[in-house]
Amino acid sequence: MKTLSCTTPGTLDYIGRKQPDLKKDHTILKIKRVGICGTDLHAFEGKQPFFEYPRVLGHELAGEIVEMDNAPGFELGETVTIIPYFSCGNCISCRNGKPNCCVRIKVCGVHTDGGMAEYLSVPSNSLVHSQGLSLDELALVEPLAIGAHGISRTNLKPGEFILVVGAGPIGLGAMEFAKITGANVIALDVNESRLQFCKTTLGIDYTIDAKSADISGQLANITNGDMPTVIIDATGSQAAINNSFQYMAHGARYLLIGLQKGDISFSHPEFHKREGTLMSSRNALRSDFDHVIASMKNNLVKPSTYITHKVSFDKAKDSFKGFLAPENNVIKAMISFD
Repeated sequence: MKTLSCTTPGTLDYIGRKQPDLKKDHTILKIKRVGICGTDLHAFEGKQPFFEYPRVLGHELAGEIVEMDNAPGFELGETVTIIPYFSCGNCISCRNGKPNCCVRIKVCGVHTDGGMAEYLSVPSNSLVHSQGLSLDELALVEPLAIGAHGISRTNLKPGEFILVVGAGPIGLGAMEFAKITGANVIALDVNESRLQFCKTTLGIDYTIDAKSADISGQLANITNGDMPTVIIDATGSQAAINNSFQYMAHGARYLLIGLQKGDISFSHPEFHKREGTLMSSRNALRSDFDHVIASMKNNLVKPSTYITHKVSFDKAKDSFKGFLAPENNVIKAMISFD
């Protein structure tokens, strides 16, 4: 079978491998769709923490079951997606219902080879029913679940002002699920076309260009002087993460979905006087996947609006670098195996 492997930063190669054999408690999928996410792009750039080369990328998947072992409730030929965070089931996190941050976690496409391949073997307990969603929709469940999990972590309330920093796919998903809770959403980004997408496509009421002057003043004006009570970083930019501490209301929660390699730096006195809460959000839970699928089926989230670029698997290698170019206005690129 053919795979697309990131052999070194900046280099992708098609490599032939043996099709996987069926193992105990595993299922073999024929891959149909793979969404390209920030993790894939960061790995390609050499900026992804906890990463080793070479690696077959891809964990936003839709596939067809061709072989399976111990997958009760699933059928051969069924279309599925997966929860791509393979956990041990025994560590302190798993025992406490947080397999998303398992001590020995193996994220598909990061710690183990992922879905940019014709066939992929996955643990059977990672399978998720399609519930009638299309292939494109299925491949978008996982990235949207990242945003949904982040919103769940913040315990966001209706009427609160939430600032989402970064209008990439993860940030956009966080905005959508913040809207579903009834919060007032503010988008902050350096990309004017992304901000326009927030306004016209997602119906976000407040947008701020991160290149503009006096961001704090604009936030104060929007929030009637209070400042946002919830801030989410979805950029993975060290500068953006550090800058956003100054935007916190007193008593605010600051959640980091974005990930970068460096150290966080902020004024302890300023953070302390606000009695701020700083937390991270990693991956997602099955309940988040269920929430996303239900939201799609109820037309609260329209995943098709995210897909701006499509490419066949055979042309993905040559197209990949272009997905990083700001002038191409990529929201979500999708690889098709059809």
